[in-house]
Amino acid sequence: MIDLYTSTTPNGRKASIMLEETGLSYNVNHLKLGKMEQKEDWYMELNPNGRIPTIVDHDNDDFAVFESGAILNYLAEKTGQFIPSDLKGRSTVIQWLMFQKAGIGPMQGQANVFFRYTDEKIEYAINRYQKETRRLYEVLNKRLKDNEYLAGDSYSIADIATYPWIHVHDWAGINIDDLDSLKRWIETVGDRPAVKRGMDVPRPPVMDEKAAERGAQLLIK
Repeated sequence: MIDLYTSTTPNGRKASIMLEETGLSYNVNHLKLGKMEQKEDWYMELNPNGRIPTIVDHDNDDFAVFESGAILNYLAEKTGQFIPSDLKGRSTVIQWLMFQKAGIGPMQGQANVFFRYTDEKIEYAINRYQKETRRLYEVLNKRLKDNEYLAGDSYSIADIATYPWIHVHDWAGINIDDLDSLKRWIETVGDRPAVKRGMDVPRPPVMDEKAAERGAQLLIK
């Protein structure tokens, strides 16, 4: 059994999608970011960075894993799913996973902050982060012209990591109307039953959803 500590953010949904895809049994613990539950002492013992998601694997000596990319990699290693066994294929998946973690997540996260959350609308910051996010989307679109999935022909943790961010592109003010290959990929990945289930974890009341949105600016990584 795995405990998942999460909330309704792209990073949180990476972990729930992966758990649904692998079929592992897990319990959902919904942290209310607007109430700063992710900064409470008990949680900081599991995740010293005080962010979500975190998992605790009770089948592996109550081992805690934080950082969404590390969680995906851990669960892929645990189950042998969604990551190739050969060196080249494995490296390709990890490259695109790191592309999301180092590029799309931070840039789109900052676009969210300056476009949605700040009281003062700083046009330089909004334009800078929206343009860079859009550039990164164009990299994805080019990659997906000749590949069904980010790492090639097979669905992988690279797709799982990237989809929850691209799914909310409009929240960051990113237009993808002309990115046909990316739109095809969004539909393909989004149609997976496990992805649909994972995107619906957790199911908060409306007021908690708004609190999560207010706290989402804390989740730039």
